[in-house]
Parts: sequence; structure tokens; C-alpha cells
Amino acid sequence: MMATQLMKVLVIDDHEVVRRGVKQILGEIFPHVEVGEADTSQKGIAAVQQEPWDLAIVDISLPDQNGLALLGELHSIAPRLPLLVLSLHPEEQYAVRAFRAGAMAYLTKQTAPEELARAVKQVLTGRRYVTDSLGESMAGSLNKKSTHPSHHTLSEREFEVLVLLAQGQSVRNIALSLTLSVKTVSTYRVRLQDKLQLTTTAELIRYALDHRLVE
Repeated sequence: MMATQLMKVLVIDDHEVVRRGVKQILGEIFPHVEVGEADTSQKGIAAVQQEPWDLAIVDISLPDQNGLALLGELHSIAPRLPLLVLSLHPEEQYAVRAFRAGAMAYLTKQTAPEELARAVKQVLTGRRYVTDSLGESMAGSLNKKSTHPSHHTLSEREFEVLVLLAQGQSVRNIALSLTLSVKTVSTYRVRLQDKLQLTTTAELIRYALDHRLVE
């Protein structure tokens, strides 16, 4: 991308202070940047459908949809749109799932502005950006027996149901938001209890909180 070419970045995050901060950082790094904002996943999807963007910076925790599901939708709508996740959740909990969903970078909101700049520049060239800490963690897991927590064995849908349960949503509301039957969501809940070796919904919620799967 030429230095004088206008770069369009869409920031999808429900916290205004975060959107403003990212906008300021991008403005300091890139002399010609236009930053669009969306505070829900649906507004983000609409923005991507309505006009082209050079990059989308996406939060994992959004009020109307899980960010991982949003990544999949955005990737389906605009396969060539680079997706960078900026999240409160630690890398070890969400990064691999985010990459699977189509993200090209995963950064936490504690990331220094300089690293955000490096990540943005790299994904704009079409290359995935992996932080040093995540790279070391992934390399270490190849050299020893896996010590990953049990939720790493969950399917994407099971993981999504777990997060929604931990956010306090009822089985009926989860069914509506995921376009599933109540019976199907109940089946997922039973699977979660079995895979995580838990017996109640309260224990599932506590597990998700303990492992920082929800804010």
C-alpha cells in the first residue's frame, strides 16, 4: 500500500474509549487513515457489506454476538479483508480459535501501541502476525505433553454455548440467538458438562469465569 493512499480501518468494539484509543494510535502511525466505528457485531457486518475496508479490528466480547462467530461471518462476507482481534482475553484462551475463525492477528488490549502498529502493517501485507509470547507458547506445546485446559477440546459451537451460558443467558435465549432449538442447546449443555467433568450450569459458569472466558 502506497504511503499516500488512504487506508480505511473499521474498529468493531462496544467500548467508546477503546475505539477512540485505536483511532488515535492509527492516526499517529499512518498519515492517511480513515477509521470507521461500530459498537455491535450487526453494525460491523453492515459496514463491511456497504463499503470496502482495508482492515477490520474486532473485539471478542460484543453485546449482540460472540466475536469468534463474527469473525467467521466477516470472513465469509469479505474473504480478502484482514481481520485483527484486539481483546481483553489472554492469548492462550482465544488466539488459536480466533485464527481458525479467520483472524490474521490476535492482540490483547494491554498491547503496546508499537506492537499494534507492527501487527497492522504485517497483516496488511497478507501475512499472519503472531506475538512473541504466543509463538513461544505454541512452540512449547509441541515439545511437551499437552497441559491445555479442558475447554480446548470443545468444538466451536460448544465453546460458543459455554460463553453464552457464562454470560447469564438462558437456554431459550441462546437458542434464539444461535438459531437452534431449545433441545439442541440443552444437548450442547450436557456435552459441556460431560467434557468438562462438571454437573451443573452453575459449575459451567464458574469454570468460564475462572478461565477468563468471559469478562
